[in-house]
Parts: sequence; C-alpha cells; structure tokens
Amino acid sequence: MSISPNARIHSSAVIEDGARIADGCVIGPFCVIGPHVVLKEDVELKSHVVITGNTEIGAGTQIFSFAVIGEVPQDLKFKGEKTLLVIGQRNRIREHVTMNPGTEHGGGVTRVGDDGLFMAGCHIAHDVILGDRVIMVNSAAVAGHCVISDDVIIGGLCGIHQWVRIGRGAIIGALSMVTNDVIPYGLVQGPRGALDGLNLVGLKRRGVGRADITALRAAFQMLAQGDGTFADRARRLGEESESAYVREIVEFVLGESDRSFLTPG
Repeated sequence: MSISPNARIHSSAVIEDGARIADGCVIGPFCVIGPHVVLKEDVELKSHVVITGNTEIGAGTQIFSFAVIGEVPQDLKFKGEKTLLVIGQRNRIREHVTMNPGTEHGGGVTRVGDDGLFMAGCHIAHDVILGDRVIMVNSAAVAGHCVISDDVIIGGLCGIHQWVRIGRGAIIGALSMVTNDVIPYGLVQGPRGALDGLNLVGLKRRGVGRADITALRAAFQMLAQGDGTFADRARRLGEESESAYVREIVEFVLGESDRSFLTPG
C-alpha cells in the first residue's frame, strides 16, 4: 500500500493493501478502495464510492456517492482475466455511475478521456474508448466496444449499441437508441436514432468559422441526396472539399466500421 501523508481519508473508509493514493486525495465516509486501484493527485471521492479492479483514476477527478467504478464487466465471456479501466483527469462522475474494465477478447482496456461529465445513473461498459470532454446525461448507457470521440454529448436515457462509433462533436438527443455509427458533428434524434442534421449549436459554441459551417452544410446535403452509395458520396466529398471539418467526416465514413452508418434522411 502507498498512501500519501497529504491524503485526507475518513476513518470509516476501507482501503485494501496495495492501493496507491497520491497527494491531495480526499476519500469520504464508507468508501471502499480495492488493492489494485491507483488514485492520482487531488482525486476526490464523496461518501459510499466503490473503486475496485485494476483501475486508475486521473488527477483532479471527482466521484460522487454510490458510484461503482472498475467492477467486473457485464459480459458472460469474462473469466476473471486481468484487464484495465483507465480514467483521465478532471472528470466529474456523478451518483450511481458504473464503469467496467475491458475484456481479453475486446482489447483488455476501457479508457475514459479528460474533462468528461457523467451524470447520475450512466453506464460505460467493457472495452469502450471515450474521448475528452464527453458529456453523458442522466441514465445514458454505452455498450461494449464503442468508440466515442471528443466533444460528444449523449442525451438522457440514450442507449448506444455495442461496437458503434460516434464521431467528434456529435450530439445524441434524449431517449434515442443508436444502432449505427454517427458521423462527426452529426445530430441524432428519435426513438430509433436517425441522423437528422448537424450539431450547429455545438459548432458555433466552439467558434467554428462560417465558411467551415457552410461547407459542412453542403457536405451533409451531398451525403443525403447525392448519387451512389453513402461511401461513394463521401469519397467525392473528399475530392471536392478543402474544409478540414469535411475531410474529418470523409475519413470517418471511409474508416473501418462494425455497424455501418446512420445516414441522412
């Protein structure tokens, strides 16, 4: 066990031998920390937090009451193999959130980026890769093997099907079930999620210039109404557009996919 003398730990917390607690950590009442857990500097755990497994929590992350982080995957193929959960810096993980480590057949690691907000009741399954500044609203769930890029917002009570990729800057409206890949900056809504436009509000908030937004709008129209398959239209976009944002969509569509794509209606 390695516990910094500068850590503040409530007398009722249980910390198993082998855990590593860095400077400035605050561990509240009735928390349970497993023997293979690493808490980096200034991690704060409110009361009744459980962290177990081979789990690393990045500096400055806050975890609220009754979250369970690093418990074994909800996967019948998991046989107790040593796998990892790695969570980045400055995340806010709210009440009753669950995050599972990876599985041997899925790459062995679940990875969460920096500066995310995971509201109450969210679930992140095994072998998921999340980027930076991801927001998951209350009771959203991401199934195994998904890849969620930077700056994605997933609305409340959403379900993301296993193996789905969601491109950077996309937004998923509340109550949607997403079963196919979502292009960067896409807007998805509806009970069976449909690609219904671009996340224009998010683009403007990030200061994306008018010329790039115009190029993205034109690209979306071409993807929706052009000739040929969805991939054919994306290839033509790559040949015709000089916008870095459009090229990002093209590269995403032409990349490897296990679930195909949500396409514009």
